[in-house]
Amino acid sequence: MTTPIELFFWPTPNGWKISVALEEMGLPYVIRPVNIGAGEQFAAGFLKISPNNRMPAIADPDGPNGEPISVFESGAILQYLGRKTGQFYPKDERARVTVDEWLFWQMAGVGPMFGQASHFRNYAPKLVDDPAKIEYAVTRYNNEVNRLIGVLNRRLSDRAFVADDYSIADMALYPWVKLAGIFGQDMSTFAHVTAWLDRVAARPGVQRGMAAGAELRRPPPSEEEVKRVAQSLFGQTAASTAEAASKQG
Repeated sequence: MTTPIELFFWPTPNGWKISVALEEMGLPYVIRPVNIGAGEQFAAGFLKISPNNRMPAIADPDGPNGEPISVFESGAILQYLGRKTGQFYPKDERARVTVDEWLFWQMAGVGPMFGQASHFRNYAPKLVDDPAKIEYAVTRYNNEVNRLIGVLNRRLSDRAFVADDYSIADMALYPWVKLAGIFGQDMSTFAHVTAWLDRVAARPGVQRGMAAGAELRRPPPSEEEVKRVAQSLFGQTAASTAEAASKQG
């Protein structure tokens, strides 16, 4: 019996990228929850796997040459799983470059910009006394989310998926883009993106992957909890990260 891959995970868009990929590729896995709100990402054991103290990460007992391997960073994990299985990551170099372009576009653009939009819309109002102090940031990141969705909309105007065939690039994008509406975006103006969202959402593997960790999800946090969680998620420095890791032991 194949030993399952360990998925170090919390139910966020970055975590769902990997649960979707594992489901789509038919790989057995077990979830190892990493409660980022409780600071579990600073545990010394997890830092050996993910030196950037971020989830997701995986530990594959059946890595290259049959030896165990751990991988951190969601883009690297998707590429690794694509190479491992030969699925959703083409071997043809020209086709692979296209997948990589859109995968890295998600990693460098969509993820960070959507994340900042979420921060300033959802967390900052509970952490900053004067709303005027965050108005510029909310507008700036909402506009950038809008621009990025426009890029994706143009890309999907004449193809079903971002790299023509369904790939790890779609898996990386979907969990983030499906949340665009909660950032105040009018998705009715992006017809090609909404059609793509429907196509991806209809896939059974995506449905299973997005349901992963359902038991870990909780109602929206209170203002007090937001402030507590903020200490784990925001404003980290090299010194504070090292201190947190030492406390986690």
